[in-house]
Amino acid sequence: MPPTARVITVSDRSAAGLREDRGGPLAVSLLREAGFECPDAVVVPDGADSVEAALREAIATGAGLVVTTGGTGIAPTDRTPEGTVRVLERELPGIAEELRRRGLADTPLSVISRGLAGIADPGTLVVNLPGSSRAVASGIAVLAELAPHVLDQLAGGDHA
Repeated sequence: MPPTARVITVSDRSAAGLREDRGGPLAVSLLREAGFECPDAVVVPDGADSVEAALREAIATGAGLVVTTGGTGIAPTDRTPEGTVRVLERELPGIAEELRRRGLADTPLSVISRGLAGIADPGTLVVNLPGSSRAVASGIAVLAELAPHVLDQLAGGDHA
C-alpha cells in the first residue's frame, strides 16, 4: 500500500481566487511521482488558526506526510510556522535545516524561511515549504528521500 500525503497551500490571494495556486499542484504531482497517494491540494488563507485547522484535518485523515506551501517567510501575514507548532509533538529541525540548505542553490533568500518539520501524533510527518515553485520542487526532492524512512520509523520499523 503506497504511503499517503496531503498538501495544503497557504495563501490569502489563492484562497480568494486572485492568484492561481502553482505550488500546491506541483507538490501533489511530485509526491505522486515519488509513489505517494495524494489528493489535490487544499488552499487556505494565511494565518496560524487556518493553518492549524487545515493541518488537524489532514492529520485526521491518517496521512503519513502533510506538506504545507507558503506562509513561511517574514511578511506580517506569514504565520504558517505558528500554526504548525501547535500540532507538532516533536520537531525535526534537521529536515527544516536541510530544506533551507538545499534551497540555497536557488536563492540566498532560502535562509529566511521559518518553515518547520516535525511529527504530529499519531504519526504524521508535517513539513512546511515556502510557496515558490522552485522551493516546492527542491523541498519535495528532499522529502522523497527522507519521508519513506521517517514513516517506516514511525510505524515501528527497524533502523536502516
